[in-house]
Amino acid sequence: MKRGIIWLGGLALLCATLFDTVAVVGRNIGWPVHGVIEVIQAAVLVAGGVALVLATLAGTHARVHLLIERLSPQQQHWAERFSALAMALFFAAMLCGSAWLAHDLRGAHEQSELLGVPWRWLRLFANLCLAGAAAALLGQAIRRKR
Repeated sequence: MKRGIIWLGGLALLCATLFDTVAVVGRNIGWPVHGVIEVIQAAVLVAGGVALVLATLAGTHARVHLLIERLSPQQQHWAERFSALAMALFFAAMLCGSAWLAHDLRGAHEQSELLGVPWRWLRLFANLCLAGAAAALLGQAIRRKR
């Protein structure tokens, strides 16, 4: 499953790159391609959401070790638990805000201007990624090994 998720994120990045390349070439030869930004926005959202979840599951988010390295092993343990809990709360807060927007716009049938990309499904994907990252971090904070 992890490999499939990695492929999804990679294909989303390749899709964004391909569409942007076509748009740049089209502009330079006098055949502009309309709506490319909308496709790139959707692809970047998918790639970013996948990267967020995978980095959370792997525990590879960027960290500053300047302070943590000076703590005792016991203090490091508690600092890492606190860090995971704080990140979980941050992602949960972002999820709450995004879910609130989704609820407010549930009947709006919002879509992109040119291609009609339905933002509802992309917002749902983003919310699932935020929920997955928050749940993974909460689990890490609760069962952090010494």
